[in-house]
Amino acid sequence: MQVLFRKIDPAAKLPVYAHPGDAGMDVCSIEELSLAPGARALVHTGLVMQLPPDAEAQVRPRSGLALKHGVTVLNAPGTIDAGYRGEVGVILVNHGAEPFLVEKGMKVAQIVVAPVVRAEILEVAETDATERGAGGFGSTGLL
Repeated sequence: MQVLFRKIDPAAKLPVYAHPGDAGMDVCSIEELSLAPGARALVHTGLVMQLPPDAEAQVRPRSGLALKHGVTVLNAPGTIDAGYRGEVGVILVNHGAEPFLVEKGMKVAQIVVAPVVRAEILEVAETDATERGAGGFGSTGLL
């Protein structure tokens, strides 16, 4: 599957898979900004993405930023639809105790490209019963 990228800023870097077999490609910031504890910000990438019509891109956190600094993608996973042609942005939030500096060129998130299945929506009077039923939100216990 081909995914096309256009740089709209000279500082933009094309996403890169860091290792063979990686599901996510790293995406980088084109700006420097400071995130205070509890703050959130839209980080610009300088990239416009063109996906095939049967695909989506998911913007996901980087585990190292989350573990070491408490910085994550706020709406994880963020969805980029195939028809979107604006700049790819990453909403970061700082859940850490210290301010976090986003540096120009820093890897701030990863993008996973996935196929999209379009569901046929049908209204029905009843749905099938299952063993689980309406159980959810911790209904299976903690252990």
